[in-house]
Amino acid sequence: MLKIAFICVHNSCRSQIAEALGKKFVGDKFEFYSAGTETKPQINQDAVRLMKELYNVDMEKTQVSKLLQDIPPVDIVITMGCNVDCPYLPCKYREDWGLEDPTGQDDEVFKDTIQRIEEKIVALSHRNF
Repeated sequence: MLKIAFICVHNSCRSQIAEALGKKFVGDKFEFYSAGTETKPQINQDAVRLMKELYNVDMEKTQVSKLLQDIPPVDIVITMGCNVDCPYLPCKYREDWGLEDPTGQDDEVFKDTIQRIEEKIVALSHRNF
């Protein structure tokens, strides 16, 4: 099974959402991880609340903010669109999803970001790597 890592700076919002949605929708096809170049003490609480509301997924029970060195070697790296230079993480394939961080925005912005992540994960699951 291919291992996919979602990477952003703090590993507290977009990458955590992507890890959770990946596991929920196509966890039978891939192993999913998320990590950041820095961490936060907790996952973004708006993301946690909306993921519970929309998908009945409790990210706080299954996920924590992690550094790049805390995840195993991966095959695919997806950067979330942090507008920073990510450190090199060895992989066979890499792409950037260019998603703006919804932190501090209203619920509609969060929901739009979550929906876009879901769409990208479903599309990713149909690709041949």
